Amino acid sequence: MAVLRPFDKLPVLNSATLLLVGSDEGLQQELAKAMLQEKKSFKISIHLATSLPLPSEGDHLRPRIDLIVFMIDIKSKYSLKNVEASLAHVAASFFLGKVCFLVTGVGRVNYCSVEMSSIWKLGEVYCSPVLYCELELERIRVATAQRLLRMLQICAGHVPGVSALTFNFMLRNSY
Repeated sequence: MAVLRPFDKLPVLNSATLLLVGSDEGLQQELAKAMLQEKKSFKISIHLATSLPLPSEGDHLRPRIDLIVFMIDIKSKYSLKNVEASLAHVAASFFLGKVCFLVTGVGRVNYCSVEMSSIWKLGEVYCSPVLYCELELERIRVATAQRLLRMLQICAGHVPGVSALTFNFMLRNSY
């Protein structure tokens, strides 16, 4: 069973890698496309996975992952179960500011099949921020992409004086 570790590879100068994990590949691709279209001062690489663990045969070619975003569709219990199962394949040290949960579909609360308390509990248990959005709306998708890019920039160490751990603390205590 392969476990992702945050510091097992060296960082690359002016570069950052994001891993999107979730069962809705269409939304992952739309979010990745929005992130790539944004203006940024560093090179980004975005990898998509429906679940973890990642295949071990390409591990030596895989870059260091700076931020993992677990996407949970509020309309799908499978989506939450998939994320919960994937969390077992992430080293505990990743949860020191390099993981966040992105809850999608929040504009359609009437179709909600996932308890919000389950999602809040995930954020609490894993000491990771929970972001809520509606990726089907372009302006919200763009705003979410910008927010994730800023988080990625911090997690990759490209913002002087701000670490992923202090940023995570500030983000979690701003609610």
